[in-house]
Amino acid sequence: MDSPIALLGGRPWAVILPLFHLIRRILPQNIQLWLNQISCVLSISICTSVIRIAPSGFPASGNGLWYTSPGAKWSKDLLPVGNGHLAAMLQGGTTQESIQLNIESLWSGGPFQDSTYNGGNNLRSQRTQLAEDMQRIRQNIFSSPSGTIQNIAEIMTPAGAYGSYAGAGYLLVTMNTSGPLSGYTRWLDLDAAVQRTTWSQKGARFVRESFCSHPLQACVQYINTTASTLPTLTYAYSVAAETGLPLPNVTCFDSSTLLVRNVIFEPGMLYEFLVRVEASGGEVSCTANAGSSPFNATLIVTGASAAWVTWFGDTDYDMTAGDFASNFSFQGPDPHNNLIDLMSSMHASTDSYTSVLNAHISDYTSLMDRFSISLGQTPDFKLPTDQIVASYQSHIGNPYLEWLLFNYGRYLLVSSARGTLPANLQGKWADAQVNAWGSDYHSNINIQMNYWFAEMTNLDVTNSLFNYFENTWVPRGRYTAEVLYNISHGWVTHDEMNIFGHTGMKLSGNSAQWANYPESNAWMMIHVWDHFDYTNDVQWWRRQGWPLLKGAASFHLEKLVEDLYFNDSTLVTVPCNSPEQIPITFGCAHSQQLIWQLFNAVEKGFVAAGESDINFLDAVRRSRERMDMGLRIGRWGQLQEWKVDIDKPTDTHRHLSHLIGLYPGYAITSYSPSLQGGLTVDGTFMNYTKEQVLKAAEISLIHRGNGTGPDADAGWEKVWRAAAWAQLGNGTEFYKELTYAIERNFAQNLFSLYTYGSTIFQIDANLGYPAVVLNALIQAPDVASMDIPLEVTLLPALPLSWPSGSVGGARIRGGITLDLSWKRGKPDMAKFTVDSDVAGRVRDVNVNYAGRVVGRFRSNPRTIKNIRF
Repeated sequence: MDSPIALLGGRPWAVILPLFHLIRRILPQNIQLWLNQISCVLSISICTSVIRIAPSGFPASGNGLWYTSPGAKWSKDLLPVGNGHLAAMLQGGTTQESIQLNIESLWSGGPFQDSTYNGGNNLRSQRTQLAEDMQRIRQNIFSSPSGTIQNIAEIMTPAGAYGSYAGAGYLLVTMNTSGPLSGYTRWLDLDAAVQRTTWSQKGARFVRESFCSHPLQACVQYINTTASTLPTLTYAYSVAAETGLPLPNVTCFDSSTLLVRNVIFEPGMLYEFLVRVEASGGEVSCTANAGSSPFNATLIVTGASAAWVTWFGDTDYDMTAGDFASNFSFQGPDPHNNLIDLMSSMHASTDSYTSVLNAHISDYTSLMDRFSISLGQTPDFKLPTDQIVASYQSHIGNPYLEWLLFNYGRYLLVSSARGTLPANLQGKWADAQVNAWGSDYHSNINIQMNYWFAEMTNLDVTNSLFNYFENTWVPRGRYTAEVLYNISHGWVTHDEMNIFGHTGMKLSGNSAQWANYPESNAWMMIHVWDHFDYTNDVQWWRRQGWPLLKGAASFHLEKLVEDLYFNDSTLVTVPCNSPEQIPITFGCAHSQQLIWQLFNAVEKGFVAAGESDINFLDAVRRSRERMDMGLRIGRWGQLQEWKVDIDKPTDTHRHLSHLIGLYPGYAITSYSPSLQGGLTVDGTFMNYTKEQVLKAAEISLIHRGNGTGPDADAGWEKVWRAAAWAQLGNGTEFYKELTYAIERNFAQNLFSLYTYGSTIFQIDANLGYPAVVLNALIQAPDVASMDIPLEVTLLPALPLSWPSGSVGGARIRGGITLDLSWKRGKPDMAKFTVDSDVAGRVRDVNVNYAGRVVGRFRSNPRTIKNIRF
């Protein structure tokens, strides 16, 4: 009888290697890594038959994604480009390229679709009744034996014409040639923010380049060939593949420009594209298709050695028209004249495709090059990105892919955040008329996660975020505060926000678990505070930051009430839901921790704001002293999610809301018994130590699971868990969770997918990822007072897979830049450089490594502190 090896043709490795891979996964991580290296050596003879070489022109740094076939599935294969205002998804086609288009403000719904839309709010005439309903709800909660109730539908409102971010159709580029192809590759260059496709056909080599230029406020695609001329090219616009869009009017603006006009919905928002083609050594003509209804036209290029198309796009949305003076119309002018000006400006300022490309790359690198990171990776130029992703294994990992995902996250934020509107649930990339969750601005984790890393990696991309708050949250948020909460000062929003000021509490069945979230303003104001704390930009703080933060704090100052359940004289939020959890109760840990941090920011930023309202500051201080801190240790050792001890050890809910003070906040991480301690539990006075609070947080984190539960299997919940483990200094659990997220939730184009195997793209895990990686390398959490030293911890959760590496240009609080390198798992050098102007906000800084202080300095302007190990 033949042996198994004989049956396999005498190839022992065909038996040994699969068994080897199976056994190694149950071994400790450090042994797995060592065996992984041996595996690569043993299997080299098997792998050589499938080796591919990265395309010529692929970044020598390895900083890019590349593939050997065109993309097919939108969310898994196509590659994104964008400038914040416009975006596109690229298939990497050859004889036909399908470019899926986006305009950042193209939304269905809102007043464009329904003139009665009011942001999901009640009528002003209902204010008295709502105040009575709110008081009854509070009384019912406090008098309930469990401290919970089942419903608050009486104070909620239907969403109305909430709408969705939408796709804007396709630009189709057709090349009149046929025959077999060879040498096909497509790639996204993350060093230059350019997507390229190359192939050979009929003895000629073709190169296509695509990018969206921020200086130009337009997107560009260029094609050339080694042949004397290109085959005939045709450019057309279509909505056939964009589900739900009405048919457009496409006409010839001039002999080389298409004019595309359409609405997202009938009735609905207007949008327009100007699509201009230029050719080297050839002719461009525009042909109207006779008899078509609506009008249709195409551009044709003949006899050219190279050609490039530039498209400009916009809508009639105006964010600044979302206030009482404009009747919350958000109605702007017809975009046509503005687009003509943009197109004319391009031709006046540039004379070649090369100058347009160089200006784009220069703009992009001016942002990206302020920061650098190495995880000790070795670029893989042999395997395409899809194969690297397919072979990735959790716990074992791959530093090259992990480094690539970090850079990809920065690329996606730069490409989606520098418009009028901030990055949404899908950045600025969305297909179809209606997208998952409206591709909106969920503010109970998602929009926050989008921006976690921006300040720390020195990306100046938050302007649109803060303008969005000021123009769409605040004006109608004041109305919501008055009518829904009977509060006369400040403003409020809830969990889900569109671009039309949807500040009301959404009613959709018993939806309090995700709609009852008036703390959304508090969490986002932490980002406002962080921007000031990192930059010391006093001018911005006084103009925009402080008014935003003061308004949110004023609302919560008036909303807190005395706890009449425990009767312990503390102030609590009521009613509250811990985000997306069912219990409607009071004193949710998430809410209490956030508001405490918000009140601290008021005190810390008061003087720099030039504020004179001492009564407001005194009121904040008094309320903060009386607040329940949201930090209680429950019956099974957990940090309680609610003030009543109803946590279940089996609850693997996707959100880590009650651990917000661990990460990204600091109410747990920087816990101080003197500031936050002292509470009565069952008649006994307690004053927890920091170690007790951190241990309780760890127990809660363990019981929350790995981010794959009955309620969800999202990437964002896994990377949040990884960040929390890093904050606890546990590099092993950090890396397990991080690698599990990569293996399970990232597609071959590196988009994060909502659940394993799904096609729903949700960008928060992509954008949260860089922050999570940094949290394992550098920690400098906020503190309650400027009098408390800033504690910087180096390599707090460094995994074994990254024994050597560096970070350059990282920013920490106080206007400080940090350069860090490490070797053999230990720091080698740390250099701290304080800005030349810290606006008088000088603070003490302690530098820690491995549980001990390794350096101290005071952040006086231009201070340089070098630490060698």
